[in-house]
Amino acid sequence: MNSGRHFAGAIVLLVLLPWFCAGCRHDMWQQAKYRPLDASTFFADGRSARPIPANTLTFDGTDQGDAIEQGTTKGVFVASIPIPVDRALLERGHERFDIYCTPCHGLVGDGNGMIAKRGFIQPADLHSERVRHAPPGYLYGVVANGYGAMPDYRDELSVRDRWAVVAYVRALELSRDATLQDVPADQQAALGKTK
Repeated sequence: MNSGRHFAGAIVLLVLLPWFCAGCRHDMWQQAKYRPLDASTFFADGRSARPIPANTLTFDGTDQGDAIEQGTTKGVFVASIPIPVDRALLERGHERFDIYCTPCHGLVGDGNGMIAKRGFIQPADLHSERVRHAPPGYLYGVVANGYGAMPDYRDELSVRDRWAVVAYVRALELSRDATLQDVPADQQAALGKTK
């Protein structure tokens, strides 16, 4: 007999609970508000959605132009790195390369990183003729947007860091084919002593 009352009480509670819960939001549900693209009599243009003010940037955006932000100018990949390349940029590129690129491309960029050693798809050899002849804007685009099995690094690397990695990759490519004549004359003797 007692269990019948508990069962009936549980049924009543289950029926009334949604009704009580719905009453908690009632005032917010009925409040005055605009839904996206609703018409408005408040603004002279009749729109509730306000236009974006001129020269507004996104939270993480910059206004540096396509050459720097996209690696392109009028839809064509830039043929040179559009920011000043100095020792600090190359050191930053080296640091970022070691963190994000070496697991796949290896320390020297030959594509023999841990990913390849574990049997996954062989990453690109950054010293291949195809990569060496690609414009810097293309390399920037690959770092930012990914390519094939390579993921994008847009969220991990800032615009400047992406260019730093491209500059470091170019330095790696140059170092692979460097000769003694490429070393400044005042430093050639020091290299000869290390043999």
